[in-house]
Amino acid sequence: MPNSDMTDDAENSAGGARNLFEYTVSELSGALKRSVEDQFGYVRVRAELSGVKRPGSGHLYFTLKDDKAVLDGVCWRGVAQRFAFVPEDGLEVICSGKLTTYPARSKYQMVVDHMEPAGAGALMALLEERKKKLAAEGLFDPARKKPIPFLPKVIGVVTSPTGAVIRDILHRLNDRFPRHVIVWPVLVQGEGAADQVAKAIEGFNAIDGSGGVPRPDLLIVARGGGSIEDLWSFNEEVVVRAAAASMIPLISAVGHETDTTLIDYVSDLRAPTPTGAAEKAVPVQEDLRFTVADLGRRLAGLRVAILRDREERLRGLARGLPSPRDILGLAQQRFDDLSERLPRGLVASVQLKTGQLNRLVGGLSAGRLRQLLSFRFNQMEGAANRLAPAYERKLQSLSDRLAASGRMLDSLSYERVLERGYAFVENEQGKPVSRAANLTSGDKVKVHFADGGLDMTVLDGDNPQPKSIQKPDPKPSTRKKVKPDDRQGSLL
Repeated sequence: MPNSDMTDDAENSAGGARNLFEYTVSELSGALKRSVEDQFGYVRVRAELSGVKRPGSGHLYFTLKDDKAVLDGVCWRGVAQRFAFVPEDGLEVICSGKLTTYPARSKYQMVVDHMEPAGAGALMALLEERKKKLAAEGLFDPARKKPIPFLPKVIGVVTSPTGAVIRDILHRLNDRFPRHVIVWPVLVQGEGAADQVAKAIEGFNAIDGSGGVPRPDLLIVARGGGSIEDLWSFNEEVVVRAAAASMIPLISAVGHETDTTLIDYVSDLRAPTPTGAAEKAVPVQEDLRFTVADLGRRLAGLRVAILRDREERLRGLARGLPSPRDILGLAQQRFDDLSERLPRGLVASVQLKTGQLNRLVGGLSAGRLRQLLSFRFNQMEGAANRLAPAYERKLQSLSDRLAASGRMLDSLSYERVLERGYAFVENEQGKPVSRAANLTSGDKVKVHFADGGLDMTVLDGDNPQPKSIQKPDPKPSTRKKVKPDDRQGSLL
């Protein structure tokens, strides 16, 4: 049985619970929200950031933590855009704001309206860590740096359009060497500044010069001096990577001479100030004019000196050469000598050729031609007399050979064999039958004799019944009988 004391306590508790005020969930959540906000109206918390998220709405959600507890935090978009740095996981910060609850999830959180790094030491530690990371990727390698053009035609400047920086750059460019300048206006501090600077560098590189905007030959990224928080946008990875990927040579001029940002390490040239960037971008026009004029004077002097030196050397070489009159005089003397010998040579050559022609003409008389013709005719007649008997003998030899071949062909004919009492048998297909085994009883065959052929039927063991076939009258032979040659022996 149940204990009686326990039963009494349960009845008393149930009776007391029935006497408590009943809250709805919303009423209880609202009461807790008011209690928390009244007790902790405005607080200042030092903690480490964790789980930083920035959705499309622009609000900032994160967790504040230490080694024992965590606290959810939220920063609305308008406040988050005013931060001088980008909140990241692991960064120690000091947040100011109020505590409240989030009834939808039964959680309490801190609504932050101000956030700052927990001292410069924290930012420097983050800067050093990021610097090591980018250096390990090779972005700071001096071999990647591009040479700065000596005199760029177009200069692109990435900076704020309303500050003193752009005025100082333009003023110094006009003093030294006026150039065409294109300004890409950006924020240089606060939320979104890093993205704008990166997009400006990428935008200048995307210009191909085919449109109305010329492609810059040089870029200057500039900003005035400030604290480490003010210059933090130029330490962001997106800016450093955009500067490293730039195909256009880039000069960084961020802050004063003692200020150093990560873009200084990756740029092709670092200037101590924006004014110094303008000085490094172009030479002094007056100095160039003076240098060109001085070089022109030196060139003219050198040209005169070289001509004088060449003239002296030519005169010295000319003294070692013979006189042109002596050289031409010898050639002229040889020409005169040959001119006198030429007519005599022509006369002697004509006389020689005339004698040769006369000798040839003397050998072409009519008597010699008739004698030569008679000689050739006698040669031809003798050859014809010798050729006729030889031709007859050759023809008789060929006739004898042909007659012998005809007699041999006639003696080998199967008809001569049939005349000696032989016969041959053909089957119905007209093919010769050479063996009795190839025939069976009832087969139709044709037997050929010397005077004709008979159709027969094969009887097993009996004589075949011949069927007389009327042999057509033999046609008279048109073959010419060849006279037997007594010189050939009989073949049979």
